Amino acid sequence: MKLHELSPAPGSNRDVYRKGRGHGSGNGKTAGKGHKGQKARSGGGVRPGFEGGQMPLQRRVPKRGFNNLFATRYAVVNVSDLERFEDGAVVDTQALVEAGLVKKVFDGVKVLGNGELTKKLTVTCAAFSASAKEKIEKAGGKAEVK
Repeated sequence: MKLHELSPAPGSNRDVYRKGRGHGSGNGKTAGKGHKGQKARSGGGVRPGFEGGQMPLQRRVPKRGFNNLFATRYAVVNVSDLERFEDGAVVDTQALVEAGLVKKVFDGVKVLGNGELTKKLTVTCAAFSASAKEKIEKAGGKAEVK
């Protein structure tokens, strides 16, 4: 196939449609906007969420709490998830991402203590829960905070 042989799929191309270019075009005069009114004007219409002066929904609904912009967000992995690595492996953030256990790293990975671990692993992560650290070390491994 060459560049000059390329063509769009049949039916995917339509003629250019020019609104408001005379009544012969089939869409002249008011150009589909009807007669007068705010929406017929140039630049007319209301902003998204406007309810005609009624108190809009986003202001009627009660707000609760706040979102701390400075909070540390961890991607979470359980001790039981580390069982898939072979004995003696070094498990770090990169290894967890490659294994598919972590999709988005956020501010680091935190290991939680849910489940059991039988393999001796060296785990290097941003944070560990007390029970996770205990289980990793009980299995003969190391829990290193990076």
